[in-house]
Amino acid sequence: MDGKKLLVFSDTHGSIAPLTAVLNWAKDRLPPDDTISGVAFLGDGIFDLSRAAESSGFYCDWKAVCGNNDYRSTVPEEVVFDFCDYRFFMCHGHHHSLYGGFQSLIGAARSTQANVILYGHTHIPSCKNIDGFLLVNPGSVGRPRSRVGASFAVIECLPGEPLTVQFWGIGDKGKIKELKIQ
Repeated sequence: MDGKKLLVFSDTHGSIAPLTAVLNWAKDRLPPDDTISGVAFLGDGIFDLSRAAESSGFYCDWKAVCGNNDYRSTVPEEVVFDFCDYRFFMCHGHHHSLYGGFQSLIGAARSTQANVILYGHTHIPSCKNIDGFLLVNPGSVGRPRSRVGASFAVIECLPGEPLTVQFWGIGDKGKIKELKIQ
């Protein structure tokens, strides 16, 4: 039985070219071996999605939340969805005091019975297991704040296996490369 992959990115901040490179990369994942099954966008650049999708021709099941810079957006601030056998809680993160820890974020996710938390806002890629939750921040496509540069994540779900998270970087001319994030 094939697995599923969820493309996760955040904080594009008007950077259409790198986002288009990510979507072109995702479109090139050929079924059945390496298919992107869904996309989770974690805010700050909500209006970039349609422009990059149109430019790349990549469309699939999209989940999106708005961030603190997504003015006039009608997209919700939090979304809960099921992917494989996991419940995901996603938000931008700006309402959860991320720089002081993860307790507010975990509390919000716990109330939805989620076991995976997707968040952005810090622009720094991260994957942590805390209090029984998998917390994933893909970093930033448009304005990175880490030494690895612009980044995004892919979460893979294989039947009977725990989730795996891979981080990818966006280099010069949109070249995508795998990253090692601790």
